Amino acid sequence: MLASASPRRLALLQQIGIEPASLLPAEIDETPRKAEPPRELARRLARTKLATAEAALHLQDTTTPTWLLSADTVVAVGRRVLPKAEIPDEAADCLRLLSGRQHRVYTAVCVLSPRGRRERIVETRVRFKRLSGRDIQGYVASGEWRGKAGGYAIQGLAGAFVVKLVGSYSAVVGLPLYETLSLLDGEGYPVRAGWGALA
Repeated sequence: MLASASPRRLALLQQIGIEPASLLPAEIDETPRKAEPPRELARRLARTKLATAEAALHLQDTTTPTWLLSADTVVAVGRRVLPKAEIPDEAADCLRLLSGRQHRVYTAVCVLSPRGRRERIVETRVRFKRLSGRDIQGYVASGEWRGKAGGYAIQGLAGAFVVKLVGSYSAVVGLPLYETLSLLDGEGYPVRAGWGALA
């Protein structure tokens, strides 16, 4: 089960042949705490999503073995956490801040299984080209940034802004595939069960 309503995370899981039995979106307050480092924020939010989904799961019939997966992505410049942009001005501010410089993307993944719980956090460094006013205006007009951490979606138009990426591309999209597969595999989930159907 996936503790997320994100179509990007679902698509990434499907990319590696995993189809969640159900989605348990966990609506939580994602406001950073005072002086909370971006890495710890990502970890706390992923853990909170997992706990919220686990509580909802207990209200259902859970007689069969269940694996629950949650994740959260935080974009930061230094210690400054960028918002999940909801209005055009927020998106434009994010893009101006990211223009011509490196930022870090932290994605935390948590897994609850019949064996217990495990987690990983992945840090990816991304450098944007220097963005022109036309770049920013055009991207804001696209609306692609809405609800995205840091005000951009690397898998879309903003992929053309990326000069360099060190780390996990899929983590920037929202779910680090190598780490997710390793966690699930280590917890006894049959990660390769659906691979034959992909042939």
